[in-house]
Formats: sequence, C-alpha cells, structure tokens
Amino acid sequence: MNIFCGVDMVEIKRIKNSVGKLGKSFVEKVFTSQEIEYCEGKRSQRYQSYAARFAAKEAVSKALGTGISKGVSLKTIEVTVSESGKPNVVLHDGAKEVFEKMGGVSMDISLTHTQEYAAAFVVLLCTE
Repeated sequence: MNIFCGVDMVEIKRIKNSVGKLGKSFVEKVFTSQEIEYCEGKRSQRYQSYAARFAAKEAVSKALGTGISKGVSLKTIEVTVSESGKPNVVLHDGAKEVFEKMGGVSMDISLTHTQEYAAAFVVLLCTE
C-alpha cells in the first residue's frame, strides 16, 4: 500500500473577493450544485465554507499528483458532508479515473478554518 498526501491553505478574502467580483459565474465554475447549496446554507460562514472546499479541491489534486490539470478540474472533485458533519470527497470523471489508476482504496479529508484562512489535508491509500 502507498500513502499519498495533499495539503492546501486559502486566504478566505480571496474567495470572498472572487465571489463578489465574478458572482455566480465564479461559483458555478468552481463548485458543484451540492457544494453551492451547502455553502449558501451556511450564511454567516459562507465564505469560509467555500474557501475550505476550494482548499480541499487543491489538496486532493496534489495528492493525486496531477494538480488541476490532466483531466482533473475543480468540479471533478466534490466535497460532501455526512449526517455526522464529517467531510467526504466524491471524485468524478478525470479525477475518479486518476484515483482508480492509482489503485485507490480510500480517501480521508480534514477541513478547518479561522476568520482569515481555510485549510484542507487529504490522505489517499492506494495499491499502486
């Protein structure tokens, strides 16, 4: 078994500025409809939620070894939340293909944020 890790940290004001400047076009380009619904439901922590998910997408792309390229786009990496509140990653299309080629067995992610920064750490367990 091989372990692959990825980490990323995002300044929340960068996401807030992008949402403010580009609005719906930015949000819909980066996030899935389920992610948008979750973040918009977080009213007072909306930007922290978007930033944490953006950091998660970057962290996962780093763990996959591709970055945001080679068929892995921001929307092919989705962060969902279990009933208990635990974040989970769902991969689609190119990101899913890369994970499967790596012999992906499992993936765990941790998200955190302060008023200024959001961060994500991901661990992949793979057979290849």
